[in-house]
Amino acid sequence: MENNVKYWLDLAHYDLDSAKVMLNGGKYLYVGFMCHQTIEKVLKAYYAGHHKDVPPYIHNLIRLSELTDLLSAYDDMQRQTILSLNPLNIETRYPIRVNELGSLLTDTYCMRLIENTEALLSWIESRLPK
Repeated sequence: MENNVKYWLDLAHYDLDSAKVMLNGGKYLYVGFMCHQTIEKVLKAYYAGHHKDVPPYIHNLIRLSELTDLLSAYDDMQRQTILSLNPLNIETRYPIRVNELGSLLTDTYCMRLIENTEALLSWIESRLPK
């Protein structure tokens, strides 16, 4: 299972780097998507490490947080980060929401989203089994 944890962590860090590249390129919709992917994958690493099992095939960050027992441990900022990121996985793929999200996902908002994602990634990572 150690390789499974490493697999998910490597992908989480790759996705965070991708979010930063998207920010620099002004591709704000994909900043949100990649930040979502970052947290989804670190949660799956946590799940694999603590449950010694393959993580569930879901994308809902709230549900993954419940399954890892982290939801109740989050502080207000972490909980808000999860709530902000959760819709950015699916809703960025459908045209009805793209325009609405486009006005939300500004340069400033995306910079803060990356900072909050990076902080949450580090916090979850620090709770992984050694």
